[in-house]
Amino acid sequence: MALRMVRKLNDFLAGLPMTLVAGIFLLVDLVPHLTEEFGGTAVELVSLPIDPAWGTIIICGLPLLSLAVWRLIHNPGISKISSALLICIAMCAAIAIGDLFAAGEVVFIMALGALLEDATVNRARKGLKKLISLAPVRGRRIRDGKEELIAAEDICEGDTLRLLPGETIPVDGIILSGETSIDQSVMTGESLPVDKAAGDAVYCGTINRFGSIDITATKVGRDSSLQKLIRMVQDAENRQAPMQRIADRVASWLVPVALLIAVLAYVFTGNIVTAVTVLVVFCPCALVLATPTAIMAAIGQATKHGVIIKSGEALEKMGKVDIIAFDKTGTLTFGCLDVSDVLSFSDTLSAQELLLLAASAEARSEHPLGRAIVAHAQAQGVRLHEPASFQMSAGRGIVAQVDGHRLVCGSEDFLKEHGVSLGENVLASLDGLRARGKASVLVAEGRTCLGLIALSDVLRPQAKDMVARLAGMNTRTVLLTGDHEQTARTFADRAGISEVRANLLPEEKVQSLAALQAEGHVVCMTGDGVNDAPALKMADVGVAMGSMGSDIAVEAADVALMTDDLAKLPYLKRLANATVATIKASIALSMCINAVAILLSLMEVLTPTTGALVHNAGSCFVVLLAALLYDRKFEDKTPDAPASQEMQGAQKDSSW
Repeated sequence: MALRMVRKLNDFLAGLPMTLVAGIFLLVDLVPHLTEEFGGTAVELVSLPIDPAWGTIIICGLPLLSLAVWRLIHNPGISKISSALLICIAMCAAIAIGDLFAAGEVVFIMALGALLEDATVNRARKGLKKLISLAPVRGRRIRDGKEELIAAEDICEGDTLRLLPGETIPVDGIILSGETSIDQSVMTGESLPVDKAAGDAVYCGTINRFGSIDITATKVGRDSSLQKLIRMVQDAENRQAPMQRIADRVASWLVPVALLIAVLAYVFTGNIVTAVTVLVVFCPCALVLATPTAIMAAIGQATKHGVIIKSGEALEKMGKVDIIAFDKTGTLTFGCLDVSDVLSFSDTLSAQELLLLAASAEARSEHPLGRAIVAHAQAQGVRLHEPASFQMSAGRGIVAQVDGHRLVCGSEDFLKEHGVSLGENVLASLDGLRARGKASVLVAEGRTCLGLIALSDVLRPQAKDMVARLAGMNTRTVLLTGDHEQTARTFADRAGISEVRANLLPEEKVQSLAALQAEGHVVCMTGDGVNDAPALKMADVGVAMGSMGSDIAVEAADVALMTDDLAKLPYLKRLANATVATIKASIALSMCINAVAILLSLMEVLTPTTGALVHNAGSCFVVLLAALLYDRKFEDKTPDAPASQEMQGAQKDSSW
């Protein structure tokens, strides 16, 4: 109970409002001290019963003293010695000789640095909760020929479950009967639903889009794919170590050296004021400010350009990244289908007429391919005809009557089942389109294939230039995707990415990243889907497409590109490199100032008060360097191509 009250008091005193109050106390105390130091008459602004610096010491000193004591008790080994301990020693020494301003100044600067750092690492952790919310809560079990709705946790291995269109699959299983299309984007990121039939596997958390199916449960509860996905995000989150303050990293030698020099100064000079001055100027306040101020400036700079950086640690690591891995759908591509080719195999039917027939036949379809064909025709100004009849085979194709034509539209197997003969020219066209990563809808009447309509995802216009710019910064690019090898290879070639790993489930993406890290690489993962969340957390730096990407991916990542502009990745890399360089320069500057101040202290040129002012000047220089970082220009000068250009480019192969 007492410990909880101490923590609440420390949190209250260390907060921004009380730190500002402490700064006011210190400012009130500064004017008379300045007057005395420079030979004037002390100016008393207000007759106060106690020195205002006591307010600063109490507000900023108590939390710091608690931190130093806690680390002495709980930290292992040499980590018991921290920068907080050195500053507390300097504070107590300054109080002992009656220089309250010096005591208040060092603890105030330290408190300010802690606030700045906390502001850079305040990360929301809502992503995991959203991922957990995807877990289905009920399932429809079939027992003794009867359906019953039961809780998902009551489903046992071997149970038979029935899934209706639109329902989320509650467990991993195998289809016993029925045909459908499953939206597996949660697990694989695939842009299209996958056609499934008896004997095919289905996964927990995926969505049954069209047909009714019966499945047998194979993996339930914690063994299901979605629960494994959740645990991977949790495990990766736990592996993310918090950013350590640079001052604490060097405190193991800084504290003993400071104490040794102070003791030697007292021994050789016999002046306790000199020893205290050494302790005051030795305090690593500028060192503490170096990292958070530079990172805050960089985060502010990035925010202006639509890049949200959630932690200083991510920014530091981004400066060391040498491999950037990409998901395909929704990251390198827009994740939306568009008609790219309309090919007529009939001498009497033009491509425009084929599009009219196919779009009219698909007018009532709910399949993404059919809807994309209809949307494309409407965008082209084609006036659709109402089908007289319509019959859909879930995930395979449709049969419709349009203007006296009985049309069959769908996959190669679907047309063969309806007695349609596919010539060598049709098969050759299908193979060529598949090799280019395109999906095709065949259109037939009677036993004749009239033509086909090909659809493709659309590569982002910035992708190729972005990959080239990263290569110019000696940064390797890799494509990690759940899509098929041919499709992945096609888009990778167009973007200029040479290394492709396809057909990956979420855990396999994580394994690929772990393998790269085991080789000594610092890896950044860029993705947009729920299925990318474990990989985003596993990577040294995770970057999510924030505008169109899932909320879970955005929350799981360290960086979010709010405009979905891939050109921001080279910008982010340059910004991170400059931030690391600024931090190093700030540290070097602060240590040089401290070294000069120590020398002047030993020469008895500085007193604790003037030493505190010099020491404060070092902190000001560090903040100034950070401000210069904020205003520096990193943005690419090459304007982004509009998305419509790529859309148009995707249609250049069209025959009409």
